[in-house]
Amino acid sequence: MLFAVVGRSGVGKDSVINHARAALACDHRVLFVRRVISRPADSRGEDHDPVTEDQFRRLLAEGAFCAEWQAHGLHYGIPTAVLDHVETGGVAIVNGSRQALDRLFDRFPHVQVVEIVADPEVIAARLAARGRETAEQIAGRLRRSVPAYRGADTAVTIDNSGPLAIAGDALADLVRARLSGAVARLRPVLTNPG
Repeated sequence: MLFAVVGRSGVGKDSVINHARAALACDHRVLFVRRVISRPADSRGEDHDPVTEDQFRRLLAEGAFCAEWQAHGLHYGIPTAVLDHVETGGVAIVNGSRQALDRLFDRFPHVQVVEIVADPEVIAARLAARGRETAEQIAGRLRRSVPAYRGADTAVTIDNSGPLAIAGDALADLVRARLSGAVARLRPVLTNPG
């Protein structure tokens, strides 16, 4: 199964994924996907394989990706080894994008969407702390509605408004449930720290 973690900018997807990565570090069946992205390496945010646009196009032509998409002027790719891992019974967790979900559902045999959410005030504070956008831009971002997306009817929602450990443990527990065979019995739940 592929767990596609999605959510608005500022909800803390990377932090939740990194917490779950630490919790599941000893389980060889779990693969945390390192995406290939056409942007330089940055100490803040997601750890990824940085490439230029030309390098990305060459890798795409060579069949290096099982799924790829564009967002915010960047190219994103998931290495073919991820599909191999899932097809041999492993679980993979990827920092996804709602607009890429069609490609992921088309390529992977089983996809579980996990939507990370947070209270608007929490998101605004996190975005402001990054210093990349003005207060007006942040307010505009928060006013945007979330479009319908494939997999929303079975998505599991995790609230990351409170302590990171609560949301991170919820993602790790979801993966453990899948590995134990219990995921089929799970219903979408909202993990709420308060």
